Amino acid sequence: FDPNTRDEQGQVGLFLALRSESPKAVAVLLAHPKTDIDAANGSGETPVMMAALRGQLDFTRQLLDRGARVNREGWTPLHYVASADTEHGVTIARILLERHAYIDAESPNKSTPLMLAAQYGSQTMVQLLLDAGADVQLRNQLGLTAIDFAQRSERAFMVNMLQQAHHASRPSKGSW
Repeated sequence: FDPNTRDEQGQVGLFLALRSESPKAVAVLLAHPKTDIDAANGSGETPVMMAALRGQLDFTRQLLDRGARVNREGWTPLHYVASADTEHGVTIARILLERHAYIDAESPNKSTPLMLAAQYGSQTMVQLLLDAGADVQLRNQLGLTAIDFAQRSERAFMVNMLQQAHHASRPSKGSW
């Protein structure tokens, strides 16, 4: 049995098992020595991205321990976990950052994990990313910042938090 066999949509079993939250299937596939833990689907999504999105802390750790890539072109596991408000999301993000996930990784449209967290994630996630050095001033292809993402979702508390971080990151004008 080839654990990397793809279905009609190009999905590998490990990705499907993580997406459908089938822990027994995930465990079997993770235990198989020939499982390609970085096998991406047609959208460029990898198993560790799905585990991060679903907040599957143990499986995320196991994938990372097996050598799953933290950084990649385009969407990253940090983007995925930042956009999901799950029970273990902040812990997963912290683990990814400890393993040198690029804090300001740009998606294909130049959106960063902080932008996604500002619109979809928790306040704790945004604070973690800010504390880790995320650049609140970056803009995506549409010219939007993390503050704009928070405004689009009508999250006033998040807008205020990001504006404070933005003001703190601007250089002092100095005085005589």
